[in-house]
Amino acid sequence: MAYFTKSEARSAASVGRQVQRSAGKTFDRILKEEALSALGSATFDIFLSHAISDAELILGVKALLESQGFKVYVDWVEDPHLNRQSVSKETADLLRRRMRQSKSLLYVATDNASSSKWMPWELGFFDGFKPGCLAIMPILETDSAIFKGQEYLNLYPVVRKGTYKNGDPDIFVEESGIKWTTLKRFGGGVPGWSAYTR
Repeated sequence: MAYFTKSEARSAASVGRQVQRSAGKTFDRILKEEALSALGSATFDIFLSHAISDAELILGVKALLESQGFKVYVDWVEDPHLNRQSVSKETADLLRRRMRQSKSLLYVATDNASSSKWMPWELGFFDGFKPGCLAIMPILETDSAIFKGQEYLNLYPVVRKGTYKNGDPDIFVEESGIKWTTLKRFGGGVPGWSAYTR
């Protein structure tokens, strides 16, 4: 199985910007329109926990997930008034509300993730709120690179690209050697885990 790469995320973000330009809309206008439509939404499929310094990669990850049919929550897109740089009760309350509106959480593991003030808190809150519906999504330089995140990330399943025995591609969430599911089921909030047979 392979990981998602930084170049894939950047490419997806670039395609999104080209679509915006061809529609005659500015980037800011697109974000505001997405924010207004998201506020009225009752649920999100995936809450993306990420480092704000990875903004370009996150736009690409969001586009990749949306191409799979998911409704994705990214705080500075849907709630641009939030100040992630400051830890406040108001920001925490809104993030809790948005996590409760989400069926699953993906923790986007990058080089910058370990410096985030919010990511460990979001992971812990969601794990207590909806255990079994959160996974780690490494974004690495190459799809075959070795992922070594902080130790506590080993407690959770990981998102990877792979193929079935018949060669059909899919995106999987797996605890290596123990259990697996598809991202489609996982993102829907009902993982339906399958055990690996030995």
